[in-house]
Amino acid sequence: MNAPVDVTDIRIETERLILRAWRETDLADFYEYARVEGVGEMAGWNHHQSMEESRRILDSFISGKKTFALEWKENGKVIGSLGLEPRDAGLPEELQGREIGYVLSRDYWGRGLMPEAVKAVIDYCFQELSFDYLTCGHFDCNDRSRRVVEKGQPALAALAARFGSGILDGE
Repeated sequence: MNAPVDVTDIRIETERLILRAWRETDLADFYEYARVEGVGEMAGWNHHQSMEESRRILDSFISGKKTFALEWKENGKVIGSLGLEPRDAGLPEELQGREIGYVLSRDYWGRGLMPEAVKAVIDYCFQELSFDYLTCGHFDCNDRSRRVVEKGQPALAALAARFGSGILDGE
């Protein structure tokens, strides 16, 4: 079962990032990275063709209340997103959780930022929201996301022992 989620008033800080709810003022930053060919495609969506397309999706992030903006502390710029998406199949009904989905601006790839963000959200979901599980997948061709999943596994090792297999799924 999908656990209830509302990130509206949540702020999670890591060493280099602030994870927070999206704001209308984030539109230019969002469009800047979402329009780059190859960024969205690695996450399963087409790069944005217009600011208006980004506005519609930003509005859905704000109203959906399940997607964090990733703000780079150094300059206050939004450089990516991390969503707690519904997962409807394959897990026992009594378990509460979600699936992690994420994307990062190409300008910030290779710095270890997404594993940092994912670990913070994993900790938040299990410690503060009492989730039973989180899943995270990636496309076979997306080696960067595969590495994020692999780096996230140590944070889940004890939880996997507690709840059994399927806590983090790399497929």
